[in-house]
Amino acid sequence: MNEVILKVQGMTCGHCVMAVKKALGKVPGVTHVEVDLPAGKAVVQGGASVEAMIKAVAQAGYGADVKG
Repeated sequence: MNEVILKVQGMTCGHCVMAVKKALGKVPGVTHVEVDLPAGKAVVQGGASVEAMIKAVAQAGYGADVKG
């Protein structure tokens, strides 16, 4: 199982956190998601591609890239 940390732009509240978590949770291969609003990041576990995760976050209305 892989772990990817995404930097998420545009989150401002709890609703944003839930929207990002829900979007990432629907990506095939994702097994667990934790979203940290103050840090502006999402920790995603599973076998999904990074491209699919970033696309899902973008479709939810937020920006994302790999934190590194």
